[in-house]
Amino acid sequence: MKKEMTSADVAALVLELGSGENSIIDAKIGKIYQPAADELRISIFVFDKGRNNLVIGAGRRAHLSEHIRQSPKIPQAFPMLLRKHIMGGRITYIKQYDFDRIVEIGLVRGGVDTVLVAELFSPGNIVLLDAERKIILPMRPVTFRGRRIRSGEVYQYPEAQISPVDAQEQDIGEAFALSDSDVVRTIANRFNLGGVLAEEACLRSGVDKRTPAKELGDDGISALARSLKDLFTPLLKGELSPNVVKKEMNGEILPFDVVPFELGIYSGMEKESFPSFNKALDEFFGKREVADVREIAESVKKEKVDVFERRLKKQQDAIEKFGKDADMQVQVAEKIYAHYVDVEEVIGVLDKARDKGYTWDEIRRILKDAKATVPAAKRIVSIDPAAGKIVLDLEGTNATIDLRLSIPQNAQSYYDRAKKLNRKKDGALRAIEDTKLAMQKRERKISGKRKAHLKKHWYDRFRWFFTSDGFLVVGGRDAETNEELVKKYMEKNDIVFHTQAPGAPMTIIKTLGREVTGQALQEAAEFVVSYSSIWKSGQFSGDCYWVRPEQVSKTPESGEYLKKGSFVIRGERNYFRDVQAGAAVALELGAETRVIGGPLSAVREHGEHVVEIVPGKFNQNDIAKKIYKIYVDKLKEVNFVKQIASPDRIAMMIPPGESDIKV
Repeated sequence: MKKEMTSADVAALVLELGSGENSIIDAKIGKIYQPAADELRISIFVFDKGRNNLVIGAGRRAHLSEHIRQSPKIPQAFPMLLRKHIMGGRITYIKQYDFDRIVEIGLVRGGVDTVLVAELFSPGNIVLLDAERKIILPMRPVTFRGRRIRSGEVYQYPEAQISPVDAQEQDIGEAFALSDSDVVRTIANRFNLGGVLAEEACLRSGVDKRTPAKELGDDGISALARSLKDLFTPLLKGELSPNVVKKEMNGEILPFDVVPFELGIYSGMEKESFPSFNKALDEFFGKREVADVREIAESVKKEKVDVFERRLKKQQDAIEKFGKDADMQVQVAEKIYAHYVDVEEVIGVLDKARDKGYTWDEIRRILKDAKATVPAAKRIVSIDPAAGKIVLDLEGTNATIDLRLSIPQNAQSYYDRAKKLNRKKDGALRAIEDTKLAMQKRERKISGKRKAHLKKHWYDRFRWFFTSDGFLVVGGRDAETNEELVKKYMEKNDIVFHTQAPGAPMTIIKTLGREVTGQALQEAAEFVVSYSSIWKSGQFSGDCYWVRPEQVSKTPESGEYLKKGSFVIRGERNYFRDVQAGAAVALELGAETRVIGGPLSAVREHGEHVVEIVPGKFNQNDIAKKIYKIYVDKLKEVNFVKQIASPDRIAMMIPPGESDIKV
């Protein structure tokens, strides 16, 4: 299934949006939203046509859309900064750069010209430029070899490919002469076509796509040049025939590709035609993207079991194990009595050998050689001289015999172990009854009308959690709160955490004079890794370290400058390597009712209805709505959940970036 637009798709899109009845030239820019990490939605007003939405998914798609994701209630920084520069402005032009997957949208506001660049090739980006082509701000600041997409830098295009629209026979011949691949791959890569259109070009030319490019003769090159011109004629003439191609997948007829004109490789396949390529793109990409977000109901099917259910499961497993182990001990004791004479004979043989002065090593060797002829030797599985014990095979059951005890005493030791295990089993049965009573009490409490008990704390505006053993851990949300946390709340005996990679919150364990525990350090390490750029980049582990407050300074080295929220760390660092990224959200339903988040072990200790999350594909707002739906379905009290764990409150407990619920 198609994941992203091709260069031909971009050309068709720009053709439609730049002229004709679907043109957005002179449209007024309204509010701008970022419903997902890599997606921008620009509200526009087109004269005589009304409002519309231009959706740009960096690295994937761009088109007008009726299928829009719900906007986050807390806007991100990038769309807010875009609003300051272009909201209220007008679109002056839209064009494609050099038949590449790059769209440029010219804008003017108050006489100031800017350009919004959408990079639709992977990994993609959205960048705002000034009139001098300097970057005002990018969605994602990145550095490639030869390219720096960062504020203040002059925007540079990626390395240019040969345009298939303008390609001549000479261009094709030169590209093929330098290629070590076959024809179809060479066309796809060197001419910026992609696999589907490269296959189409080969089909129309009659050239075998698997032919090594170097071996293709002049006739084949001429045929390919003609097929490329024929392929792009609809684009050059503006005669599009947009359609969504469908085929059978997993027993269903599903959309497979979206194309701006008919392709021979799809002849005979089911197609759905659309009046414009924008509408076809919206049906293919927009509808599917929104459908992915609406999986909230599906995510409820595999809810995490709560604290009482986990406890009950452990107790039931323990009872089963105690019962099996007790039965085994009784079975061994009975075998010892059933083979009383055999056991006595083995002990007698060993005693005689020891009386004759044989060492244990000599006895082992003699017994090994005598296993074929001496019945007693066959029964001995192993000998432990240091412990004074032997293991005997009594009809398939191994019995450990202590040579210092009598045979009845050995059997009794197994009966005693069975009694002890049965006592544990009885204790576990009583514990199960207690757990069931607690569950019933909890259910009665849930069925009644709850009241929210919300309190204000100084740490609420930061990221925070309490460790399993009660230490408060607080981290910054951005540069401003990083600065405030260190300057205002860091104290002498605290512990300060940070990750090795940039983009992490300054995190402090508030010790209040107590000796910090290993458990608290480990959970703080998990927290700082999970709530950093490590999670945002989709990684599942990272390194971090901790230092003392006196090692944290705002004074830079001579000639250097520290931006807001940054600090200098001096002295030895205490590292945690390869810390796993993972987080959880739960409800605290005690004297205080609130949503809590942080490392799984800490959240389990203090909360109920735990939902574990991992790096994934849903942004903070979407995953928060999923978790909110789980809590509403679990507690059956919409108003109560909305007060203590609304999607906005849950989103504040979730790591930055995209996540999934772990199932």
